[in-house]
Amino acid sequence: NYSSSSSSSLLLLFVLLRDAHLDVACVMGPAGCAHVNGFKVDNWKQNLRLIYQCFVWSGTAESRKRKAKSCICHMCGAHLSRLHSCLYCVFFGCFTKKHIHEHAKTKRHNLAVDLLYGGIYCFVCQDYIYDKDMELIAKEEQRKAWKLQGKTINALFPSGVRERYSTWEPTKRELELLRHNPKRRKMTTNCTIGLRGLINLGNTCFMNCIVQALTHTPLLRDFFLSDRHKCEMQANSCLVCEMSQLFQEFYSGHRSPHIPFRLLHLVWTHARHLAGYEQQDAHEFLIAALDVLHRHCKGDDNGKKANNPNHCNCIIDQIFTGGLQSDVTCQVCHGVSTTIDPFWDISLDLPGSSTPFWPLSPGFDGSAVNGENHTTGATTLTDCLRRFTRPEHLGSGAKIKCSSCHSYQESTKQLTMKRLPIVACFHLKRFEHSAKLRRKITTYVSFPLELDMTPFMASSKESRMNGQYQQQVDSLNNDNKYSLFAVVNHQGTLESGHYTTFIRQHKDQWFKCDDAIITKASIKDVLDSEGYNYLYIYTYTVGMESIQTFFLITAHTAPILTEKHRIVDIFADLLTKKI
Repeated sequence: NYSSSSSSSLLLLFVLLRDAHLDVACVMGPAGCAHVNGFKVDNWKQNLRLIYQCFVWSGTAESRKRKAKSCICHMCGAHLSRLHSCLYCVFFGCFTKKHIHEHAKTKRHNLAVDLLYGGIYCFVCQDYIYDKDMELIAKEEQRKAWKLQGKTINALFPSGVRERYSTWEPTKRELELLRHNPKRRKMTTNCTIGLRGLINLGNTCFMNCIVQALTHTPLLRDFFLSDRHKCEMQANSCLVCEMSQLFQEFYSGHRSPHIPFRLLHLVWTHARHLAGYEQQDAHEFLIAALDVLHRHCKGDDNGKKANNPNHCNCIIDQIFTGGLQSDVTCQVCHGVSTTIDPFWDISLDLPGSSTPFWPLSPGFDGSAVNGENHTTGATTLTDCLRRFTRPEHLGSGAKIKCSSCHSYQESTKQLTMKRLPIVACFHLKRFEHSAKLRRKITTYVSFPLELDMTPFMASSKESRMNGQYQQQVDSLNNDNKYSLFAVVNHQGTLESGHYTTFIRQHKDQWFKCDDAIITKASIKDVLDSEGYNYLYIYTYTVGMESIQTFFLITAHTAPILTEKHRIVDIFADLLTKKI
């Protein structure tokens, strides 16, 4: 699968990246990878078509069976370690275990094709490459496979991620930029591109910490760096255009702190309740920012879905929107009334608040532990989620008319997750505001690096019997696993405080963003922090092989044209799987 919109902004970044402190992977000529010519000998087109027909796109049941039977690593016999096929001989090898790399080094066979996405990898350039002739063949064979399966592009991809599937043709200006910038940069695991401080413009730490979290949200980053936004309003008043510019600034390679004055002005314009220099709430800013971005993304959405005019398909909804199921059960006839509402985040109560709280552990019946508002032992994020999804008796003062027995009866209400978002945002209710009380709850809540949301799904309701939580010791469902990538913290009191953010840059590499200052942090620093907002990203699963979306996309973070097609395809495939 290749996607193909040309992007001037990406090419401009090549010039900026030239001065960044990155390792040089290779030097390409204006035509792209120079090593492709060694493959283009007699019958190369026929051989490439055969590989795509039999082992990549698999348009018929017979070819799919052949692929399942034949596509195993010739060294270890594995099926699911990102298999690649050598273009010079009959050899399949694991990419993750480097078996295809060993073959390439031994045989000097420099090119291989990814059997999952169809991308061509050059082992000399150490990157996926773009070649016009090869892409045309890949497109043709892909379309043939779709036609055999009776599929169309419209059916395969949501309108929000669908693009014109035509071959990318560089403009004269793009060709000129490529000629003047032949060097391609390889991202290293220690690369700090994307890390940039933000100047505090006067009590704007609440904005800076959320901007850091959003700019390090992998799929949102790839959307903007792929120049996917199509503005239908004046650019100087569009928050999405400003966010697009902000991403360009963050990933330009510059190290000096950025001054987000235009962003602040647009926030004040479109979310007037946040205007002014007084201290604001970071969670409130997150929701306001998502709302304005959602409203300004109309041009990227192609409108509403034709079969569901109430469903928005913009990038914000595709990444952040989940579905919350509410089941109200009549205590007399046991009839159930179900509604499903969209959500961008989940706000969770804390022990010590005025709202009754208790952890539900295996074997507990839901009664309060050690008093109504307190709990023994440490509190975890999972405890908060268990409480959020436990059945709640509404009481005699809140009788609801049952749709089954048509009478007003007492009932119970239970919230569960019907549909999970790609990025799950959790907010702890640390600030209490009432007529008699204004305070901050400083209870420490431990949170995991990896989170399994399976117990809180609507499909897992059978595991909750009579209000009890049944621990699932050995869950076989890998589709609801998440990985932490950002933590927003608040230090200080309700009246006077400061926001900072921990963000995950690479695997096990964390950084603390404190306005203009960026410092390296340990995992212990992150897990020991108080926590106010947590951002988790869906862990992508291919068969039995689990791949974190964060690292899958981050493997080629730099906006490189040869990789741009593949990033968008992984992006589209992920959204299609989750929505």
